[in-house]
Amino acid sequence: MDLKYPILSQFYPLDLGGAAGVVGNQALEALGAMVSGGNFTRVGILVDEHTREHCLPRVQQFVPEAEIFSIPSGEPSKNLRVCEDLWDDFLAREMDRKSVLINLGGGVVGDLGGFAAAAFKRGMYFIQVPTTLLAMVDASIGGKTGVDFRHLKNLIGFFKQPEAIFIDPAFLSTLPRRELLSGFAEVVKHCLIADEKTWQSIRGLKNLPLSYEYLVEKSVEVKARIVREDPHERGARKALNFGHTAGHALETWFLRNKLDLTHGEAVAIGMVAESYLSFNHNLLSNDELNEITRFILCIFGKRDLPEKSLKEIAALALMDKKNEGGTIMCTFLQGIGHCRVNQAVSTDEVAAGLEFYQSLSLEGLDFA
Repeated sequence: MDLKYPILSQFYPLDLGGAAGVVGNQALEALGAMVSGGNFTRVGILVDEHTREHCLPRVQQFVPEAEIFSIPSGEPSKNLRVCEDLWDDFLAREMDRKSVLINLGGGVVGDLGGFAAAAFKRGMYFIQVPTTLLAMVDASIGGKTGVDFRHLKNLIGFFKQPEAIFIDPAFLSTLPRRELLSGFAEVVKHCLIADEKTWQSIRGLKNLPLSYEYLVEKSVEVKARIVREDPHERGARKALNFGHTAGHALETWFLRNKLDLTHGEAVAIGMVAESYLSFNHNLLSNDELNEITRFILCIFGKRDLPEKSLKEIAALALMDKKNEGGTIMCTFLQGIGHCRVNQAVSTDEVAAGLEFYQSLSLEGLDFA
């Protein structure tokens, strides 16, 4: 790996999908070393109210002179209006193209902060410091930035790699269970599409794991490997869309109706729905479908969906940015640990997957 910042060599950096990264208890020390030696004109840290309280004090030990920028937490903040406010703040504090923004937070902070920095003056440096499990194993890796538009997930954005990514699993101790669940859905997804060995190590769990260091490491490996193979999502990277066709449709519907649903909850439902479609297309066995569904319902519980709106929700999959020529393109499992991308599905099939999820209970899961 060709290091843009040689000072990172002492911290055992990894290639995290095209950007150098440090994972582990030296991550914040590495961040401080890079920032102090990076010749940046100004340094900013973007936080929300939660990371300002729980995470910023730790980071400021290593980056003490940074300006602090803040946005409200939550998916409703991931829009162009909040970006405009942030750009006004950048101007007021004289940030320029040689300044760097450290995005300290979960997926919303990382996505919006990366987008705002990449667009400001045609490109300001940014660094990702994820603080949620979801951001550590998924959102911070791969160079995707973006905001929602007309309640459609990540409709506007760039592929733009950060200067570096620093992942310290110690931040996970600050998270409530629901946030850990949201990130764990992406861990499960990575196992199902590309890591059968790790799936075998978690499939017997009845609750969230007690420790995440190993799972973060294995999940990051999967995401980074796929992104390196296909950085701009032309083919293999679409594997990471498993669970997200139905999942993003659910998120959009819940957001439009001002109802609460986390990204991970939506993806967990989406993985069940799309596993069912994989089974219907003879790519997944009945036993595998049973195994996946039992695990997801055991860990994530069952969320009641609005039955009268399932076709309306399914129709929102037509707006997914990964579609081609007006056709919904889905990722199916081809057995556990393998997948098949670019599978055309209809809105009726998406609705059938959601109806299947809605019909389930924790007892009597037999789909033959």
